[in-house]
Amino acid sequence: MCGRVDIHTPPAQLARALEAQLAAGIDPEGRPSWNVGPTRSVPALVSADDHSRALDMFQWGLVPHWAKNPKTGYKMINAKAETVATKPAYRSALQRKRCLVAVDGFYEWAVPDPTEPKRKVPFYFCRKDGQPITFAGLYETWWDKSRAAEPDKESYLQTCTIITTEAGPDMEGVHDRMPVIIEAADRDTWLDPDIQDASQITGLLVASSAGTLQRYPVSTEVNNIRHDGPQIIVPDRDADVGSLLSA
Repeated sequence: MCGRVDIHTPPAQLARALEAQLAAGIDPEGRPSWNVGPTRSVPALVSADDHSRALDMFQWGLVPHWAKNPKTGYKMINAKAETVATKPAYRSALQRKRCLVAVDGFYEWAVPDPTEPKRKVPFYFCRKDGQPITFAGLYETWWDKSRAAEPDKESYLQTCTIITTEAGPDMEGVHDRMPVIIEAADRDTWLDPDIQDASQITGLLVASSAGTLQRYPVSTEVNNIRHDGPQIIVPDRDADVGSLLSA
């Protein structure tokens, strides 16, 4: 599962790093947050039919175009790689509406002692090379069909989900799943609007290789979504994590 992320790099800087333009109306400076949860806006890279790229903002939690209520998105922050090509909520978007959700880092909670399942230690993950993380994502545009036959910019809702898979070596000891990270060499393929056969891109939905990410424990302050600021990602040297740090 991926349910909390860090997005503090300004959108304009993210767009440059990802060789994209900012979508119309996006604040170049944005609003940095080190503790972003579901239903918040997250930046995602999309490709137009002419293969031009834009970095736009999407509400985290996919609302399928056929949904009657936008609250559907609350339960669809993640899509499993194993079923994304077959589930009705995702299969159409996998064919035609793929995106790359761009973040600085993400969090997962470990249980160091199985006999104390309620005692969880938050870990922060980021790329070892210092570059933005680009998660495999899907997006949709939703509007209330009972009020309008066609959407306008003021009434439609852009939403997205992050695809997850079984955990790779960088997650060992912390969690059994992880978000799918699309490497720079595969971004063109993932975003290619001409590829609509899911079998051509599902091979990318795998765990990242060992050494892609670095991780360390952080303060339980991150547990409360109302807490924010750069102190959230400072390593907690006093965390009792036992053998997890050496994994």
